[in-house]
Amino acid sequence: MSNPIFGFIGCGNMGGALAAAARKALPGECILLANRTPGKARALAEKLGATVVDNAEAAARSDYLFLGVKPQMMAGMLAGIRAALAARQAPCVLVTMAAGLTIETIRAMAGVDFPVIRINPNTPAAIGKGLVLCCHDGVTGEQLARFTSAMAGAGLLASIEEKQMDAGSAVAGCGPAFAAMLIEALADGGVACGLPRADAQKFAAQMMLGTAALALETGAHPGALKDAVCSPGGSTIQGVRALEAGGFRSAAMEAVIATFEKTRELGRK
Repeated sequence: MSNPIFGFIGCGNMGGALAAAARKALPGECILLANRTPGKARALAEKLGATVVDNAEAAARSDYLFLGVKPQMMAGMLAGIRAALAARQAPCVLVTMAAGLTIETIRAMAGVDFPVIRINPNTPAAIGKGLVLCCHDGVTGEQLARFTSAMAGAGLLASIEEKQMDAGSAVAGCGPAFAAMLIEALADGGVACGLPRADAQKFAAQMMLGTAALALETGAHPGALKDAVCSPGGSTIQGVRALEAGGFRSAAMEAVIATFEKTRELGRK
């Protein structure tokens, strides 16, 4: 069976990361790159050994067409390739990563009844450690298997129902920003206590990595992992007390809810 053609319209941070992930499984000639700023596509194509095309050519030639533009730009971009999609002899799989836009909205904007895979990748996908949330409609088992195989280089692909996508995005897609802020804050605290900046940042990041791995591998409740570090009358429980006094958990919950509500708003516009 020949390799599928993966086309990418939009070569920004996430589109570029996914193209790089696909390149781990596919030869360069199977990856087509299109971007509003052609220079960005050319730079990525040179790095990956891929081919630069325009949007219409990507729409005409791809087996999987990644729509890597912002939600507010999606309608205009799809209008521009509607004729190319309609002229295809066989439908391609549309792969959308636009926050808030449902599968049916994408079909309506594209003017075609093509199979759609809706994904929400996070930034660690750029180094193969990401989480890619995925739902789909009209996609055959073979199409999904080929997509999953080609995108394995991005990290873990998790299948969820579309009605859960916005909530999943608020945790997994936006979460790296919140995690990075925590790493920065812990490092700042370490500097305040006398650690060199580079060491403080490295220690904080490695601690986050290790704790996340411990949670995933053991399946333990986060509260149990916290309790395991909190000795009676010890130092850690005093730090936990300070976090609670500052509304740490409430702030984290509000951050997720705020991003969820904004994503829903984007989908309504």
